[in-house]
Amino acid sequence: MNLSRMPLFQGIPEEEIQALLRCLAAVEKTYKKGQVIFPEGVPTQWMGIVLQGLVIVSCPDIWGKNSILGSAEPGAVFAEAYACIPAEPLLISVTAAEDSRVLLLNIGSILSSCTNACPFHTRLIQNLLTVCAVKSLQLSRRILHTTPKSIRGRLQSYFSECVKKSGSLSFTIPYNRQQLADYLGVDRSALCNELSKMRQDGLIQFSRNQITMLPSRQELP
Repeated sequence: MNLSRMPLFQGIPEEEIQALLRCLAAVEKTYKKGQVIFPEGVPTQWMGIVLQGLVIVSCPDIWGKNSILGSAEPGAVFAEAYACIPAEPLLISVTAAEDSRVLLLNIGSILSSCTNACPFHTRLIQNLLTVCAVKSLQLSRRILHTTPKSIRGRLQSYFSECVKKSGSLSFTIPYNRQQLADYLGVDRSALCNELSKMRQDGLIQFSRNQITMLPSRQELP
């Protein structure tokens, strides 16, 4: 994947990115599906960038139930907020949802003045601030999706955002059924039942993670 197309490196030429990564002592790692990248309860000074695959950010409780907070696809950054507070134990767990390749950056190296006076170091910090702001908005959207009391209302809220984001009534979601249930804070069986009812009611069509909205008969949440 072309690093210059990633939000964190926006506006930085590819050759300068490679120089920055050497200066920052970036580390590339691979993770198998289901492997934990950053465990809950452990502080970290590292933030990650997904180069390939898919990463899930979740918040497990003491009974073993996970609340999915979001996902990170190729080009996306994760754990940056915790890396900025290196003594703070993670309240989240970051796991590879499929075989993934990740670039790890030490936040201290990013925020400190570069001894090599890299000309694009300041731009990198500015981009990081933008990424953090976008993540904050994403968490706000999840709150909106979990506000409706009914499962159908939560699904419609989430699917509505997916339509706006993709610009199409047909879109692919990054979650399987259990992950979608965790993201919306509902029971998996109840969610599957509601999806089937919405299809029977002529509101949606779906095949695995591919969803198609049929807006002419949409109901209010």
